[in-house]
Amino acid sequence: MAGQTENQKIKNSPNQVRLPFFLGLAVALGVLLGATLFQPSSNNPQGTARGYLKFREILSYIDREYVDTVNTEELSEYAINKMLEKLDPHSSYIPAKDLALAKSYLESDFDGIGVEFNIFRDTLYVIAPIHDGPSEQVGIQAGDKIIKVNGENMAGVKLTNEMVFKKLRGPRNSKVNLTVLRRNESKPLQFSVTRKKIPSVSVDAGYMVDDHTGYIKVSRFSNGTYDEFKNKLSALRKQGLQRLILDLRDNPGGYLDHATRMADEFLAGNKKLVYTDGKGTKYDADYYARQKGDFESGELIVLINEGSASASEILAGALQDHDRALIVGRRSFGKGLVQVPISLSDGSELRLTISRYYTPSGRSIQKPYDPDSSNQYENDILNRYKHGEFFSQDSIKFDENLKYKTAKGRTVYGGGGIMPDVFVPQDTLDNTELLTELYRSNLLREYAMNYSRDHKKQLDNMSLAEFKANFKITDAMFQGLLSEAKRSGIKVKEADLKRSEKTIRNNLKAFIARNRYQAEGFYPVLNENDPDFQRALGLFGQARQLSLGK
Repeated sequence: MAGQTENQKIKNSPNQVRLPFFLGLAVALGVLLGATLFQPSSNNPQGTARGYLKFREILSYIDREYVDTVNTEELSEYAINKMLEKLDPHSSYIPAKDLALAKSYLESDFDGIGVEFNIFRDTLYVIAPIHDGPSEQVGIQAGDKIIKVNGENMAGVKLTNEMVFKKLRGPRNSKVNLTVLRRNESKPLQFSVTRKKIPSVSVDAGYMVDDHTGYIKVSRFSNGTYDEFKNKLSALRKQGLQRLILDLRDNPGGYLDHATRMADEFLAGNKKLVYTDGKGTKYDADYYARQKGDFESGELIVLINEGSASASEILAGALQDHDRALIVGRRSFGKGLVQVPISLSDGSELRLTISRYYTPSGRSIQKPYDPDSSNQYENDILNRYKHGEFFSQDSIKFDENLKYKTAKGRTVYGGGGIMPDVFVPQDTLDNTELLTELYRSNLLREYAMNYSRDHKKQLDNMSLAEFKANFKITDAMFQGLLSEAKRSGIKVKEADLKRSEKTIRNNLKAFIARNRYQAEGFYPVLNENDPDFQRALGLFGQARQLSLGK
């Protein structure tokens, strides 16, 4: 539900076109060990040499003799991608032209103009300028439509996120000229924005739910995640934190060491956190807790779902195996392969699977895959849905040969993702055609943007606590949204309205909060109507029993 920022990444590699859009990040990001030096050796040097010579020979014939002119570089890249498909779902090749964008997702800062944006009806909307960033400083506002960048048209040109990133990001201190359409302004406005260093946030929110219960949302594991997490945790401790909900839902992973360092904050002693096993011993490694953490006692609940992958599973698996946290939600993605980034001579990059990771009990979280059947892997989440796994724990069948024990003797299973200790079915009661269309058309977000702009003075005079406690979506506001929906051709059926009204009101308030208070305002409101979060609040007694070994 969050918008894109200039550094957010939609496509990491050409292999991703084989995957459902909601799995792209989980599959492409994986676990990056951060290695940059790689000395290739071969277990079969003669076979490697023959394969290389054969490929070079064929490519030379195509270049010299083929009836039409072809782009041999494109052919080579196509061949590379097809070759990697025969290995595993996570090894990938990133062309040089896409590498900067691919790496930006895991960076903790970047140079840009500082806006959160969304593309709606082929138009670039500013969701919100980043607080105290260069765009806010020159007067860019939420709801502005950016129609030109440096005189180049940005409306009606089949916009993509990649196009926007390339236009808005650039060298620090360079200038970019924006032409903006603003509501109630008769003429386009002109802004000159100087690009600056923009922080990229991966820990979206941290707040106190009540006097002793905290909540932290981690959206990915980038190179700034651990420090962001530590700052949030420290701030909550000062506010009286005694028990914590750590939200890893839809977190696709990222850097391994940030997940292990975070686990170290929760686990006492020098417990094993994760280990990797590859060909031979070159990439074998054991990771242990090494320091006294800031939250080694106190009830801990970790939220996961089918979008939690890779580094998220490392963290959840370590905490589950050591009986430190109660894992709540639905089975995680199942990504247990480790990639190393290998820089190639032309500036491109190969991300090659070099080992598997295992939780402390010995579980491999990697779900099955067949290199000869990409459909099996890419359709896994859809098949889970069809088989009823999102709605019933009884639909999940475990392999008894992959049974393991936690530190205190509880049974856990390997073979595909982390299975939560407490299953929470996906709530589809409010999932109506009306709600879907309000999101698909972007009307909820657009209405919230317009309201926030038209009532800016009123909202600026409210603290987040006041907003959360006192701000209401009035009937007039709700009917105004429905009128906009009808004008856009959305059918407003009474049955849909009855089922979705509570969620629509909650989400509208959450988007208004996001426009005013950013993510720190969004999640406290959204969680008021979140079934997983609400269930977790009632499970701290069970989490305490787990930590005490009862």
